[in-house]
Amino acid sequence: MLKINPQDALDYHELSPQGKIEVVPTKPVSTQLDLALAYSPGVAEPCKAIAKNPDDVYKYTAKGNLVAVISNGTAVLGLGNIGPAASKPVMEGKGVLFKKFAGIDCFDIEIDAEDPDEFIRIVKALEPTFGGINLEDIKAPECFRIETELRDKMNIPLMHDDQHGTAIITSAALLNALEIVGKKVDEVKLVVSGAGAAAVSCLRLYLELGVKLENVVVFDKDGIINAGRTNLADMQMRFATARPVTTMAEALEGADVFLGLSAANVLPAELLLKMADNPIVFALANPDPEIAYDLAMSTRPDLIMATGRSDHPNQVNNVLGFPYIFRGALDVRATEINEAMKLAAVHALAELSKEPVPDMVNKAYGDNTLAFGRTYLIPKPLDPRLITTLSPAVAKAAMASGVARRDITDWAAYEDELRARLGVNQKLMNRITSAARSGPRRVVFAEADNYKIIKAAQIVRDENIAHPILLGPVDRIQAIAHENNIDLEGCEIVDILQDDAKRHEYAELFYQKRQRRGITLYEGKRLMRERNYFAAMMVETGAADACITGFTKDYGKSIVPALQVIGPAEGVSRVASMYIIQNRRGPFFFADTTVNINPSAEELVGIIGLTARAVRFFDAEPRIAAISYSNFGSNSGVLPDKMRTATALAKAKYPDLLIDGEMQANVALNPELLREQYGFSPLAEKGANTLVFPNVESGNIAYKVLQEIGGAEVIGPVLMGMRKPIHILQLGASVREIVNMTAIAVVDAQRGGKAL
Repeated sequence: MLKINPQDALDYHELSPQGKIEVVPTKPVSTQLDLALAYSPGVAEPCKAIAKNPDDVYKYTAKGNLVAVISNGTAVLGLGNIGPAASKPVMEGKGVLFKKFAGIDCFDIEIDAEDPDEFIRIVKALEPTFGGINLEDIKAPECFRIETELRDKMNIPLMHDDQHGTAIITSAALLNALEIVGKKVDEVKLVVSGAGAAAVSCLRLYLELGVKLENVVVFDKDGIINAGRTNLADMQMRFATARPVTTMAEALEGADVFLGLSAANVLPAELLLKMADNPIVFALANPDPEIAYDLAMSTRPDLIMATGRSDHPNQVNNVLGFPYIFRGALDVRATEINEAMKLAAVHALAELSKEPVPDMVNKAYGDNTLAFGRTYLIPKPLDPRLITTLSPAVAKAAMASGVARRDITDWAAYEDELRARLGVNQKLMNRITSAARSGPRRVVFAEADNYKIIKAAQIVRDENIAHPILLGPVDRIQAIAHENNIDLEGCEIVDILQDDAKRHEYAELFYQKRQRRGITLYEGKRLMRERNYFAAMMVETGAADACITGFTKDYGKSIVPALQVIGPAEGVSRVASMYIIQNRRGPFFFADTTVNINPSAEELVGIIGLTARAVRFFDAEPRIAAISYSNFGSNSGVLPDKMRTATALAKAKYPDLLIDGEMQANVALNPELLREQYGFSPLAEKGANTLVFPNVESGNIAYKVLQEIGGAEVIGPVLMGMRKPIHILQLGASVREIVNMTAIAVVDAQRGGKAL
């Protein structure tokens, strides 16, 4: 009879250990024991624990990462009251966005209940199941009462996104637009077309930002909202104006801002001419705005405009807000989403817009010119920084306002966990980047007349990772920067063809170094016209602390100048390279992948030593497997024999190093298989994290396959064994890869070039 240890059952169901926020793992159900732990009788243990302490529901179940998207289908998109069944595609889509952008699990629930009391009763009864509630597509004015009463009755975060999502996004856009045109929020005159849930919520949040109620005029389909209207909800009557205006034309005279949340083409172009200088128009009716974008811009060239459409600048898209707001609220187990949390999201979103745009966002939108300004008021929806910007801001606001039931103390670790929810593991590079920021060094970029290099230089300067030196024609570098809205202030630019004295000085030094290796002074002068040689000499003479090259030339052509000018470190017979493979299980370290074509067993021993030192540089303890197509002598041949010999020699030279081989890659990476088949191996406990390959073909093929079809992020190649820090990029590396390599080069330089 199978016996269940109660603690085993509790451990099996423990999804969020006390005091730590982490990604909910997938539980295996592959054995009888697994099944017994997951269901009867093991499941009884967490049930009893929760009965004793209801808060343990967050510890032993997925409640803390589960949101319900709930609607009664009474106000679906612009389609009106089409019923709960017809609303289901929208609710399912919302669930996809929660998962995609914030790693939040979702159930969509469509309720056949238009009566507010019945709807409130049903939703309140769902509280034990969910960590949060996203109300969606419920018509006004019922939505106001429904949300208010549910917030009062429930102790989990709840938000009607149609109201507050639009309010948060447009508030951030408004703050930035006013900053750009130099207007004060408490002085602007605002005209609103629409008085539904979104419009009212926008107005309420604008007042929190400083807009004066007496400067607001609101219209709905029946005309201006004033004290004479009798068909309005209390929420709408709050914005009744006492100004002596009756028409939109009168209201727009001298107005600074128009907010449209109504219907297509209700704003005639001629009325734009009545507005103040540098008017701001948010025309958010979808799919057709209150005034067409092209018509509006041609009518008022000084206009700043936002719409709800993705084919125009400044798209107001609620996905910029709700996933990250709920993420932050869930992670501190907030009892509600209050005004402080919404305002925190507004300011975080506004500030993020002013940061340099990541290259992956530029790629996604096919636009390298994205930068804070009239056509970029708010971030793009595919910006990966949203989760690490908004969610922490919301969580901090929940804690500060007293609605959090759990505190976060390590914010850097929290950001790592947020990225991990989206399948991005950056702990290793975060440590390196933080170390680089503690003491930035001068890094020379040998191929700087390229957009990606210039963009990376801007990022490492702005993030205080390095002090960039750009080699290349000054005019060309500045032109590329101007074309792509890149600010290079503080970046030194060196045109080697314009600096004859320095070039001749370096040529003489190079001649002295290589005169007995076939280099004449004439040849030295010729080579110093090549940027890879000049950059290497800058590092050699101390004019720079590290060098990044290889972006436009293949690896072999890039490494030769480094070897001739800098050369290997003392005691290193040959340099090697290593790639870092990042995935959910990572990091893993692969060597040698670019330098040594077919090293001998003796040469592999040197590569193993360099690799072990480099792995420790990245704060990991090397567990090294010598890779072949054989497992511990199961096959003979040139490669297995070489790897067996290399393993034996390495064990003798480095007795404290955890290494074994030869073995196949799957065996090395699967500790369960190792324990089952080869329990004698010292790697059997945890498996390998470092793979040393028999030749460059196998290592190169392995990392490229993982990069392209394995979904892994690849960092490198990291050049190991050089006397001073020179690092060579993959041909055509991404901006992120260049930034990563720069951070590695800086930390290498901080440690005197002796760490890699």
